[in-house]
Amino acid sequence: MAEHSSGEPITIQRVRPREPGRLVLTSEAVGLDGRIGEAYSAYHDDISPPLMWTGMPDADTYALIVEDPDAPAEKPVLHWMAWDIPGTFDGLPAGVPQGAHPDSMGGLTQGLNQHGGFGYMGPKPPPGDGPHRYHFQLFALDRRLDLAPTAPLEELVEMLKANAIASCELVGTYEQDTLADQPNTARTGSYGLEPRSFTEAELHAGRAGLDEDDVDRHAPHDPEGVVRPDHRR
Repeated sequence: MAEHSSGEPITIQRVRPREPGRLVLTSEAVGLDGRIGEAYSAYHDDISPPLMWTGMPDADTYALIVEDPDAPAEKPVLHWMAWDIPGTFDGLPAGVPQGAHPDSMGGLTQGLNQHGGFGYMGPKPPPGDGPHRYHFQLFALDRRLDLAPTAPLEELVEMLKANAIASCELVGTYEQDTLADQPNTARTGSYGLEPRSFTEAELHAGRAGLDEDDVDRHAPHDPEGVVRPDHRR
């Protein structure tokens, strides 16, 4: 794990539900080794992972908070806040759309993450920092909260303290694979750090300059993700 940690507790350590132990949270995005899949990292596709939990008939809504206490910061880094998740839900699909009120999600509200966006922010620990722990914390509540999307975490925590029936958490880890994720001068084509000229074979294979939006440093591709030739010199 990272050698440093925030000095403040994560949310689940601050909330005492009335009936602890009734909820169980799982995700196929977290492997048997506890590592979060690459697709759910901000270094890669940055989509929210699928989540499943045990249903509670007496829950009116659920709230979800994801925090990283291993970041080099005074407080745990806030990766996701969502509340007013309908009590009829027993999970969330992968790739919940960004936005305060994403369509087809039962009216749930997403709050602001650490970077100021409404929705999920995937793991992005600094290179060489070791694995960080990401705490997916779920709370079953006895009411809708109807908080504004811009409500800070502290306001949500106070509502959880007053209305939480039960809570649980799932902890996944993530560490940047520096060998895989960092460019290397020994790689050919557009994968090197220094610009150079390209052979005709590389140009036809689509290994010229990188697309500007390709954070994973792949070869140029079309909007569907298919590698395309690039005849730039």
